Amino acid sequence: MSSPWFVYILECANDYLYTGITTDVARRFREHVAGRGAAFTRMNKPRRILAFTTCLDRSQASRLEAHIKRLPAADKRRLCRLWVLAQESHVP
Repeated sequence: MSSPWFVYILECANDYLYTGITTDVARRFREHVAGRGAAFTRMNKPRRILAFTTCLDRSQASRLEAHIKRLPAADKRRLCRLWVLAQESHVP
């Protein structure tokens, strides 16, 4: 079985949001912080991971990422709150 894919949303120091995909959210965040991530996060230093969600495969993650990137920032922040609430509801 292959590794799960994640779609994640970062908040940058200037309050911009960045959306990406990965198989390891923590590792990818460290890469962004170290300047080895996307050009966007080299120019807009990432502050924190707002939220992430699991996808079935890379294809699904890529489609969701593309959809999210077209959303206004306010909608992205609402989506992050929903993802966090969904994750919290699965904690015993």
